Amino acid sequence: MNLMKKISLIKKISKFLIYSLIICFIFMNIISIFHSYKFTHFSKKENSNKTQSPSKLNTLEKISTLIFGVNNPKPKYIGELPINTVTKQLQSNVEIEIWENIVPNSKGIVLLFHGYSSEKSSLIKNAEYFNKIGYSTILTDFMGCGNSEGYQTTIGYLEANNVQTVYNYASKNNSNIVLYGNSMGAVSIMKAISDFKLNPQKVIIECPFATMQQTVENRFENMNLPTFPLSYLLIFWGGTINGFWAFDHNPDEYSKNITQPVLLMYGAKDKNVKRIEIDAIYKNINSKNKKLKIFQSAGHENYLNHFSSEWEKSVSNFIK
Repeated sequence: MNLMKKISLIKKISKFLIYSLIICFIFMNIISIFHSYKFTHFSKKENSNKTQSPSKLNTLEKISTLIFGVNNPKPKYIGELPINTVTKQLQSNVEIEIWENIVPNSKGIVLLFHGYSSEKSSLIKNAEYFNKIGYSTILTDFMGCGNSEGYQTTIGYLEANNVQTVYNYASKNNSNIVLYGNSMGAVSIMKAISDFKLNPQKVIIECPFATMQQTVENRFENMNLPTFPLSYLLIFWGGTINGFWAFDHNPDEYSKNITQPVLLMYGAKDKNVKRIEIDAIYKNINSKNKKLKIFQSAGHENYLNHFSSEWEKSVSNFIK
């Protein structure tokens, strides 16, 4: 093979590799857009089913899920209204629904905020405990969840507006306000305090992630997938689709602006949030009155459900 043929072959191979890389990059972005949209928007179809775990999917279903993302139906509550509870609608960035339970001669009011892909009924037991020890409560459906307007969810970013709305509503008749949030609910509280200068008397937060980057990478690691480059693309498109820069959605930074007494709780077996994230948040909380409670056998969950006595003791000692 003469020199000219070698040069021609090298050019063809180089061109093929460049085009292949461009096609792969475009394909990865398309997949990331689908997944980002599905992750931040619940399905609008009535009675749609949530995508099953990979082990329960056939080959075609796995391919479809890999390309187009999971189907995530809007979380709904179909049970009866809890006793002594009044349903109200509040205007936030969208119209949101709350359940309010006013306890006679209450010590204050606890505002409860649920996690991702959930709705307010998931915290009924938590609210009942606060009622039992003398606190009124408000349970909130975040935007896109339960009976609140829309199908959009932003992992705590825009949900912070909902926290502010409920806080402003509660503050009209209450001076002793406690904010309680689990997972995304905790993140929403932290962002609301940081952005809107809310001043609750006490804050209880469970298993918040430290940074958007870390929480997405954790999920890739849980699936034994490489974090680069798809995690970065998912964060970029997830924020872009929803109108914000998701790389700046970092609760460990929000925590620097929290000066109120804080009870931070975490499950040692949590696979979605790492201990280093909790330690970073706890270190950054700018309060002289802060406590860290570790549930040694718990994962990423509502600790009251499986560790009721331990949870109740920690909470009652903190807010008494």
